[in-house]
Amino acid sequence: MSVRSESLSEPVSEPLLMGAVAYAPKVVTIWEGFKAWFAEHGLAFDYLLFSNYERQVEAQFDGRIHVAWNSPLAWERARRIAAARGQSVEAIAMRDTDCDLRSVIVVKEDSPLRSVADLRGRTLGVGAIDSPQATLIPLDHLRQQGLVGGRDFQVRRFDVLGGKHGDHIGGERDAAKAMLAGEVDACCLIDGNHLAFGLDGTLPAGGTRILATTGLFDHCNFTTSPGAPQDALRRFTELLLSMRWDDPKVRPLLELEGLRAWRPGRTSGYALLTRAVDDEAFYAADGRILAADYRY
Repeated sequence: MSVRSESLSEPVSEPLLMGAVAYAPKVVTIWEGFKAWFAEHGLAFDYLLFSNYERQVEAQFDGRIHVAWNSPLAWERARRIAAARGQSVEAIAMRDTDCDLRSVIVVKEDSPLRSVADLRGRTLGVGAIDSPQATLIPLDHLRQQGLVGGRDFQVRRFDVLGGKHGDHIGGERDAAKAMLAGEVDACCLIDGNHLAFGLDGTLPAGGTRILATTGLFDHCNFTTSPGAPQDALRRFTELLLSMRWDDPKVRPLLELEGLRAWRPGRTSGYALLTRAVDDEAFYAADGRILAADYRY
């Protein structure tokens, strides 16, 4: 019996295949809900789960998926691979909560550190090696101010779930706890997690102080794959942008995925990460992985 191979040039009647990374059990609940909602609105849709973003991005270029729910770092790799091959990928949609984010370098309230310069000779706790928000962007922020990790200060990495690009926030939580315990002098967090850790008791209320704040950057987006069916992608995007918070069928899905509204995709918010990936030598210009101790 012959097996028909699938390709990204399948007609629109074929399901639009999306890739997503299983960073937590709720991912299945999220995309099963979206699959049912899309079906109600006439879009044949299915999804494939990956254990890490590197495999997911590679699947965008070998014909397995039409679109990927990508981390910012996965977007950056997909963009580089496409450019090196003379192809293109597009960010077609993102959450309202993906736009204009910041990371912070945090110290304890009673810390003697008062400025970035005071980090010289100290130990900085960062997240996972592949976390844009808790490692790459903050380290590059310090580099722009003349402080290089491993040269001017020590970097202690809290690697959790390699390949998940920091989505799990476990590395950030561990770095925050290490700062409280006096194991590191400061830690790197996305500002939303700094607030959340204060609310959930990970950090004591009023017990920390922000030493530095990065510039603005964007987070996740739906990234198209080269050769994906354009009609299905257009319908997919239209349906996403039509979802409304006050719709009782939609709201639970949006809450699970951490947004109130979908927005058209943009790429203007990735400049800081692009620079950080180059400066910290994480990916090559063609998307090859350069970080020698990266495990996923």
